[in-house]
Amino acid sequence: MSKAPLMPMATAVWLVENTSLTFKQIADFCKLHEVEVQGIADGEVAKGIVGYNPIISGQLTSEEIELSSSDINRPLNIIDEEVKIRTSDSKIKKYVPLSKRQDKPDSALWLLKNHPILKDSQIAKLVGITKNSVTSIRNKSYWNYNNLNAKDPVAMGLFTQIILLNAIEKAERRILKEKKTKKN
Repeated sequence: MSKAPLMPMATAVWLVENTSLTFKQIADFCKLHEVEVQGIADGEVAKGIVGYNPIISGQLTSEEIELSSSDINRPLNIIDEEVKIRTSDSKIKKYVPLSKRQDKPDSALWLLKNHPILKDSQIAKLVGITKNSVTSIRNKSYWNYNNLNAKDPVAMGLFTQIILLNAIEKAERRILKEKKTKKN
């Protein structure tokens, strides 16, 4: 069974607009009916659908399109590479509302009190504040230090427990490595 492209209707729109492929070739590739593809070309079907470029998405190559354009009996073949799907663990900057921004210094204070082995740069990366802010909280010179309340960042949803455990393990490995270098 051959694979269908991502967003077949949008892919068909792009192929109709940007190639000289036959309606049958496009229909077979996109798993659509040939009449649907002809309707796309006539502007009766897929009104308002923006074309999706299968070359940029890695489903086709321009060479594949050229080969099929020159031979009307040759079908388009989708590239069988695995598409990497981003997981929620990916580093995506997300918007933090104003009401939650005060929680970041509170979380940094909690991490400093409960996990002193973490470096300032690790805490800054975990919480999402600057290293200078973490250093000033550690030195008790933060501009709003007296109003800080240590809060668990995992409980507040700034990051997951797994991310915290990974950071602690990394800090422990660093400390062991430093001890080994001091012995030698």
